[in-house]
Amino acid sequence: MRAGTDAGGTMGTPQAEPGEAHDRPTAAAQPGRHADWLELFFDLVFVALAAQLSHGLHGDPGPADFAVFLALYFPPWWLWVNLMVSSNLFADNSARRRLLMLFAMLCIAVMAAAVPEADTDRGSVYALGYAGTRLVLLGLWWPATRFPEPDRVPRWRPLGYCLASGLLWAGSAFVPAPGQYAVWAVLIAAEMVLLLTARGRGVPGSLDTGHLVERVGLFVIIVLGESVIALVASADHVWTLRAGLVGVLGFVLLAALWWSYFDFGSTSAEVMLGAAKGRDAYLLARDVDGFLHFFVTAGVLCMAGGLATAVEEADHAHLATGAAWALGGGLALYHAAHAAIALRFRRPLASVTAWAAPGIGIPVLVAGFAAGLAPWLVVLLLAAEAIAHLLYARAVRRRRLATGQPFRSPR
Repeated sequence: MRAGTDAGGTMGTPQAEPGEAHDRPTAAAQPGRHADWLELFFDLVFVALAAQLSHGLHGDPGPADFAVFLALYFPPWWLWVNLMVSSNLFADNSARRRLLMLFAMLCIAVMAAAVPEADTDRGSVYALGYAGTRLVLLGLWWPATRFPEPDRVPRWRPLGYCLASGLLWAGSAFVPAPGQYAVWAVLIAAEMVLLLTARGRGVPGSLDTGHLVERVGLFVIIVLGESVIALVASADHVWTLRAGLVGVLGFVLLAALWWSYFDFGSTSAEVMLGAAKGRDAYLLARDVDGFLHFFVTAGVLCMAGGLATAVEEADHAHLATGAAWALGGGLALYHAAHAAIALRFRRPLASVTAWAAPGIGIPVLVAGFAAGLAPWLVVLLLAAEAIAHLLYARAVRRRRLATGQPFRSPR
């Protein structure tokens, strides 16, 4: 079951037509693996986490609410990336791996349950849940330290990256707030430094880029699915004609994002990642799938919270300011992340700016003027922007095909 994505998204990444794959080697042309049943089951716990996080942005969130959302989302996102890479490198169906992954699910479930009050009295539970996941990573990586040279992983690396980190996170549970959050920030920063300085050294074997593309695409489906669930659940609370209109417009917005993300992305990501070799492939996957897709998925989760509020406030004269920024700001963040991915794929700055400027600017303007706009009009304008992006990419594709040029996304 290949759910293709460009690991970079919609028109903002290098995209290719299926015919272009014949001109360049791709991961799809190589033997590869797909997400197994354990990975799909594991992803279900992130459905609950996504719901908890997006629910925190319902209503009229302020700057502090958005900051808490991003702070609470990054640790579980980074855990998911680490476990995805571990499953990619150490693919097996042993009882040992199953038990480790199931324990990780339990830890993430604990974190999800703590999210609503993680910035107050449940912070210790959140920290202990994350500490447990570091032990899972240690269990997955430790056997690789016995690999013969040159594939052997230095034992100090999983001990520092996984065990020491887990112990420090567990210790942070006993630090009173707000000092606890400062400890978390330092621990995450130290983890990023360790990862960035490693630059792919000590990674055993090579990455299956097709598997990475599929897994990231499946996570994008999770956050898009949470947005759809938010629309349905909110409509159940406000059963009016205007609420129905906002719900339909919200679905159109999400459908346009899904269409552009997957229709233009599945081949090109495997072209870009599949063409990279060795350490370059690792670094590209780290930057695109690890760092930048955090902002892609965070943008969608912000929109989920904003869409739920737009449905609930469908009969109001205007949308709450915080909800408008969750919607417009989320879409702007989504496009900005794709612009960064396009630049990471070495697309020309001018071609990226051509779509990124309106893709970021229009949602920001809509959010800024939302105080004078009805909720249905806010969602309509954002849906129109997403549709325009999709149509723009399709027009470029037709023009390139008509002139016999291989299609590469304008984004």
